[in-house]
Amino acid sequence: MVKGWTMFEKIWITVFTAINIYLFFAFDDSLLGLISSMTGMLCVVLVAKGKISNFYFGIVQAGTYAYISYTYGLYGESMLNALFYFPLQFVGLYLWNKNKTKNSVSGEDVVAKKLTAKGWISVVVIAVVASVAYAQLLHSIGGQQVRLDSVAVVLSVIAQILMLRRYAEQWILWILVNILSIALWVIALTQTGGNDWTMMVMWTAFLFNSVYGYINWMKISKKQAVN
Repeated sequence: MVKGWTMFEKIWITVFTAINIYLFFAFDDSLLGLISSMTGMLCVVLVAKGKISNFYFGIVQAGTYAYISYTYGLYGESMLNALFYFPLQFVGLYLWNKNKTKNSVSGEDVVAKKLTAKGWISVVVIAVVASVAYAQLLHSIGGQQVRLDSVAVVLSVIAQILMLRRYAEQWILWILVNILSIALWVIALTQTGGNDWTMMVMWTAFLFNSVYGYINWMKISKKQAVN
């Protein structure tokens, strides 16, 4: 699976895998948390590479993470993964398979696009309005950290849609989502005394990967524009 990976990608996955395994044994972490973190890391690095195979790992990660989030009272995160991310993995498989590059050696590279100024305005307006509305819903059902949870969920939904449509700017939103999610889990784990610290490793790995993904997808879109 690592054929054609860059040195950065190999180091990235090796370092965060080692940290995950250490935390699993050192802090008596849950096996489900380890599985969720590992499959999540494989998923996002494959997205950054524009590989369709990311969706297979995404199916496992979305299902396990939805359950873990529910146990910590992060209902926004749980609903996002169970009701949105999980079914959309199958949609992504279909859409990306329809938009492969003609010169792809592996048959898994897809055509990357870029947002227009009008597209950005729509993204910002929808994000603000939806975040306020969803925060009210989470508060009404007794959710924890509803403001952070709401913004993270709404930006995640928008970023996922941009990902399915193959827009490079998805990664800017993923960077924001990852920062918010790290803050969310620090608060949740500290307040509840939970031991799923692999979730923190996963989101930190996601943050590194989202920066790399943005750089890589911008390169891909420029190269495809020339060709």
